[in-house]
Amino acid sequence: MPQLQTGRYRVRIATDACDLRAARQLRFRCFRAPALVSAWAGAEAEAGEDADPLDAHCRHMLVEHRESGRLAACFRWLPLGSGAEIGRSYSAQHYELSRLRDFPEPMIEVGRFCVDPAHSHPEILRLAWAALARQVDETGAGLLFGCSSFAGLDASGHARAFALLRDRHRAPPRWRPGIKAPEVCRFAALPAAADPASARAGLPPLLRSYLAMGGWVSDHAVLDRELRTMHVFTGVEVRLIPPARVRALRRLAG
Repeated sequence: MPQLQTGRYRVRIATDACDLRAARQLRFRCFRAPALVSAWAGAEAEAGEDADPLDAHCRHMLVEHRESGRLAACFRWLPLGSGAEIGRSYSAQHYELSRLRDFPEPMIEVGRFCVDPAHSHPEILRLAWAALARQVDETGAGLLFGCSSFAGLDASGHARAFALLRDRHRAPPRWRPGIKAPEVCRFAALPAAADPASARAGLPPLLRSYLAMGGWVSDHAVLDRELRTMHVFTGVEVRLIPPARVRALRRLAG
């Protein structure tokens, strides 16, 4: 894939073990180090790696700061030939996805998306989506999906955001994920007096971008005690992405 870049950042596919190690170390700092006890600090936390068996079956994308070369963000993606392969995905470990087995087109699962807090800039997310747009065009994917993470295990802190997802962004019944994980938080309705804008502000940036493209979510969150997060199944059907958004991504993707 030809390199994509903006004024501050560039994005490329990982090509060797060193690239993959750098991605796993950033994932560790973002996903695992915050959940560790305080005894884990300094060099130990910096050198740790977040890895799982699915890494070997995925491709890995790196967003780097152009001036310093430092890794600013990363994610992995798993191409699937159709919904018949949904059982291979990370999401299928946590959600009952039998309805999606009937999805007729290729699919891409996006996972482990994380951004170094020192480089939280809107260009990073735009570049990541442009890179994904290239993959969609190359594979003919009709669905992008993955798990959107909320920090912590206290569902009450995300109650308004979860209610907004339930009322406005639930997956259509034909694709809606069922419950599989042992610990879940079912979404309650949004109170009539609640402010939707305030609730939307509580959504993670990646999830907000999915929703802006017509994305939808499960009707519950899964509690992940290992990573001390809650995550929500998230999907976006490519044919439903607003045309203006598609044109903007393709311009950036070149």
